[in-house]
Amino acid sequence: MKENSLMKLYVDELKDLYNAENQLVKALPKMAKAANSEELRAGFEEHLEQTKGHVARLEQIFEVLDESPKGKKCKGMEGLVAEGGEMMEEDLEPEALDAGLISAAQRVEHYEIAGYGCVKTYATILGEKDAAALLAKTLQEEKDTDEKLTQLAEQINLEAAESGDEDEDETASDGNGSRSGQRKLQKTRA
Repeated sequence: MKENSLMKLYVDELKDLYNAENQLVKALPKMAKAANSEELRAGFEEHLEQTKGHVARLEQIFEVLDESPKGKKCKGMEGLVAEGGEMMEEDLEPEALDAGLISAAQRVEHYEIAGYGCVKTYATILGEKDAAALLAKTLQEEKDTDEKLTQLAEQINLEAAESGDEDEDETASDGNGSRSGQRKLQKTRA
């Protein structure tokens, strides 16, 4: 196989994705455990199994390339995982935590979609047809996961907003039992 600059970039990017996926294999169980919504928890658990498959596909590609998948730390994923970890440590209502977990997970998915889109294109240009097919499959799974997260967010974000309203309704009073506050005033004007 002829070594050129695109091939070097391709291998380097694959190593980055390999490390990123392995970081996710460690992070997804924590996210699943932190999730309050059963549907969200199940989604994280499903994506964990899918992510293990992504690692296996990358290992197949490295084997054909006769390259080691190790040797690169994905700093981008490291940062995204750290941000998600920080969110899990914040004192949030359960619904808001779930909304935040979805946000963190979608950032990860968008990062992966960008990475897999690039390496799939590189593989195609380099004539690595089998690798391009494997990468295209992973890319589609990442897009599907992002879409599922978007659908979950539509409901969970509403629940988070409503839970905040309930808390305000319980605490907003003027001491005589009558509720006051700008939020209520804004609702009556609408």
